Amino acid sequence: MKRMLAASLIACIAISVAQCTRAATVTVDPSASWNGYMNVSELPSNGGAYVFGSSWAPADLVATFAGPVLTLKPNSVNDPATFWYQGGGGPGAPGNKNMAASMYVEQTGTLSGQSVTFVGKVLSNTFTSAHSTVAFIKDFAPNYSSNVAATVALSATGDFSVTLNTINDPTRHIQFGFETTGVNVWSTDVGPFGNMQIVGVPEPATLGIAALGMVGVIAARRHRG
Repeated sequence: MKRMLAASLIACIAISVAQCTRAATVTVDPSASWNGYMNVSELPSNGGAYVFGSSWAPADLVATFAGPVLTLKPNSVNDPATFWYQGGGGPGAPGNKNMAASMYVEQTGTLSGQSVTFVGKVLSNTFTSAHSTVAFIKDFAPNYSSNVAATVALSATGDFSVTLNTINDPTRHIQFGFETTGVNVWSTDVGPFGNMQIVGVPEPATLGIAALGMVGVIAARRHRG
């Protein structure tokens, strides 16, 4: 019976090792290759219809790093056209579009078939109700025609974490980052709308395979004693 218990314990530890090697933790690294994408829609008061989406530079979202600190602000389109601002742009002009600004890192193949966890810390959040931010992980089809996603809303300060079990297909694209949604704001009016500041956190310490194997040997010996 003792030998059976020991064998079962070692088998369970082996399973845990396999699971650990299929997990990945990512965080907010300013040295990573960050991308930007903007989805533009009509205001809810105008029906909320989707208008267009396109790649934007992260700084144009507006999302910028200062050292390790990422600051997310309301988007400000520097175009006075009535398409963007009610009555035409200028100080005090209300925005005329709803902007969903995504800042993200994309990896193809390297994070597929794993339990991916995205972690970070919200240092401050002064956004008004006109804007909101989520942290996300998205798993896109090879042609970007569809995706599965996990998100967590960011509001209070402190650590955040979001996890997604990605599909085991090396041709799929895994993205992790932030999406800030809200009305566009004229550049001189952004202050009262607030912002959010975020930093990365160290990856959690984990036992290596050799260490876990040693734990199994020790446990088995104790059962034989």
